Amino acid sequence: MKIARTYSHLNGEEYLMVRHPKLYAEIKSVIAGIDAEKHRKKESKEKRKKKKLLFAPKLINKAFKDAFRKLQWEESRYNYYITLDRDLMDQSIPMEAKEQKKFLTAKGESPIYSYNQTDFVKDKLAVEVQFGKYSFVAYDLFVKHMMFYSGGKINLGIEILPTKAMQAEMSSGIAYYEGEVYNVMRQGRNSPPVPLLVLGVEPD
Repeated sequence: MKIARTYSHLNGEEYLMVRHPKLYAEIKSVIAGIDAEKHRKKESKEKRKKKKLLFAPKLINKAFKDAFRKLQWEESRYNYYITLDRDLMDQSIPMEAKEQKKFLTAKGESPIYSYNQTDFVKDKLAVEVQFGKYSFVAYDLFVKHMMFYSGGKINLGIEILPTKAMQAEMSSGIAYYEGEVYNVMRQGRNSPPVPLLVLGVEPD
């Protein structure tokens, strides 16, 4: 596969190029090593694509997972406690989960435990590969990356998505690069408040 489009939010790509050029090269090598045509194995049941072989998201995701794991990109989990008191939330976010619970309980709260998980993290860079539904990508871009960033777990969130050209060869409902970048741009220059790099990929 190849990187066909890139979108840098809050200087995300610039940060990667200057601070982590070797890791950027690793990400590019993973993408280049995925043969999308090998994963064109999903027979469509949709009327307009009846019996056509489409790219299978689960197989592509697994190929990415295997490739990133070989390069020691590891899963990361961010544990935290929920409070709806904004002042207490702002104070507790930088704390570790145990400290958050102790702090919020001392303030009279009944904190609720929760967590977020990112599949690939290395040197405070988080990579999400999304060949799934629109809602998953929106959650990554506007919730997950921002939470990891606010909690000091990452310095940059990277999202890998199919371009519209590739998405046209997949089942309906799959998120695509152009649509998700538009959603980010529509929020304004500084939202979400986390450096991001969105990569649009497609077959060579």
